[in-house]
Amino acid sequence: MRDTRESRLLLVLLIAIAFALITVDIRAGEESPVDGARQAAAAVFGPVEKGMATGVDPVANAIGAVRDSGERHNRIATLERENTALKAKLGSDDQTRSRIRELDEMLKRAGAGQYGIKGAEVIGIGAAQGFSWTVTIDAGSKDGIERDMTVLNGDGLVGRVTTVGPDTATVVLANDPDFTVGTRLEKTGELGFATGQGDRALSVQMLNGKAKVNPGDRLVTFGSRGNKPFVPGVPIGEVVKVDPSRGDLTRTVWVRPFVGFSRLDIVGVVVMPPREDPRDTVLPPKPEAPKPTPTVTVTVTPSASAGVPGKPADE
Repeated sequence: MRDTRESRLLLVLLIAIAFALITVDIRAGEESPVDGARQAAAAVFGPVEKGMATGVDPVANAIGAVRDSGERHNRIATLERENTALKAKLGSDDQTRSRIRELDEMLKRAGAGQYGIKGAEVIGIGAAQGFSWTVTIDAGSKDGIERDMTVLNGDGLVGRVTTVGPDTATVVLANDPDFTVGTRLEKTGELGFATGQGDRALSVQMLNGKAKVNPGDRLVTFGSRGNKPFVPGVPIGEVVKVDPSRGDLTRTVWVRPFVGFSRLDIVGVVVMPPREDPRDTVLPPKPEAPKPTPTVTVTVTPSASAGVPGKPADE
């Protein structure tokens, strides 16, 4: 349509008519004269609107699904983070409980032997000190640690202090080849010297070549003069093999140490020796041998008529 004077007058007229119809429709309410026209328009354009809505709804649903999916993704991510944190907490709690058990066992040993101990944590292994079996602990001279003090844990003898710094100390372990400690055999009191063999059993030279030693017998530390480097009564290990006696002055036995040197964590340095030798009191009680289960034997005696088939029992 061209922009002429007539077209402008027509546009103004149409606008005026539209305003008039709107005014009449609003004032008439339900009895509006244009209601029939509205219904006719709805009948014509309704199917078109429905078709368009049908085509648009999947898009809207998809948008909603994406939005919900994002919310679910965020929710899942939050739950995964919570689960990870919970697993870490459970792992931490398990480790804490394990260390509490270690500390409790160590305190029991110290209490049984009347040792005054300073607790410490293993913070390094022997690579820094060479090829020897050593560990570094987080306690030093500031904590009252001195050279040649006995080191133990809840299982038994760990080693002795060799080097002391202000905040740390080096401990040579009982399985080191240069480590030697005096031993006392449980009950009989037979003496010997245990030497470390790395990851193998300790070698113990019994001073009495005729000493009666059997697998399963246990040994503790004999102790040193002035209680350095070893206090008496600390559990060492259990005999696993006894070399045959050949009439020599000494006899060799092999002892599995109670301490797991490859999994050390919490240890105690004996800063105060016992007043008296605890001898075997620090050793835990031996487990009782299982009692044999009684066997019940039932003997069945056949009757006189049992072997005659088809014959009544009362004949």
